[in-house]
Amino acid sequence: MPCFNEKGFSLRFSTDEGSTLESYLVLSRNLFTTYTYHPPPPPSSQDDPPDPPLFEINLNALLETLNIFALSDPTTYTNKRGGEDAFASHRLGRHAGINAFASRGTLGVTGLTTFSYDGAGSKFGIFMSESGVTTTSELTTYEAEVGGGEEIPFNREDLALKAIMRASALLDAVGELSSLGPGSLCVAATPTSSRSAGTGAGSAANLSLSAAGALGEVKVDFSTTTSSETPVLETFQCPRRVSSHYRFSAIKSAQRAMGAATKVSVRMDGEGVLSLQFLVEVDGGGSPESVAFVDFRVVPLVEGEADEGGEDLSDSD
Repeated sequence: MPCFNEKGFSLRFSTDEGSTLESYLVLSRNLFTTYTYHPPPPPSSQDDPPDPPLFEINLNALLETLNIFALSDPTTYTNKRGGEDAFASHRLGRHAGINAFASRGTLGVTGLTTFSYDGAGSKFGIFMSESGVTTTSELTTYEAEVGGGEEIPFNREDLALKAIMRASALLDAVGELSSLGPGSLCVAATPTSSRSAGTGAGSAANLSLSAAGALGEVKVDFSTTTSSETPVLETFQCPRRVSSHYRFSAIKSAQRAMGAATKVSVRMDGEGVLSLQFLVEVDGGGSPESVAFVDFRVVPLVEGEADEGGEDLSDSD
């Protein structure tokens, strides 16, 4: 669901899955070589300015169009000597199912892309050009549903968890857990003060991701205590112990963003709503003007609710 903001300074794409999962991408004006926005005129000089344009398009059609020039050939993952990069091959195998868009897809393609929209009822135009090859697409637009622009409530004033970490670490963790085919994912966090209290608690994890499936259980721990100069958890705030379960398929839907991003902000409010905000560097990054943000919000599973794998969470920790 594309939308121009009221000041014309950004283009916002959003999608949702019922009332349990929402994601959106904001492309600021600074990311465009040329950005022209003409807000709809008010019916009369006495009326307030109308709302910014809001319309719907088919997501699959949009992705297929943007992936026309994507690099999807695994042979591109080779080292400078022409041999296969073993580590890259390992990651390709582990994260099978994530296409080139995840790390070397549309965001890594050079060339020119132009978006255009002339107003209500018109088509959403996409013009792409690279190495002398051009593609012009016009996607049918639909009237947005009433309330379609509403977001899943997230209370920034009541944060039970806030952590900033490397996106690649989260991608690897989700990849490990997905091998079990779990129906749900548990996100748990423990304050540093609680870890240091009691015998043996000092070695406990600050942030844990765990899942269970037919093949067993897997738990991935992250800690602020590390000898590495580049810790995985760059920022960690947790006033109290928290633990919530989420549909694993909802978390897995963010894998493409994990692969394209450099950092991710993991936040949970007092109601258990999970916010994953990914920072994606565009054109090499290095400045606030050359980054984009992709946000996912996930509603937790309620106590006693059966997840997709049939596990009853009423007896979970």
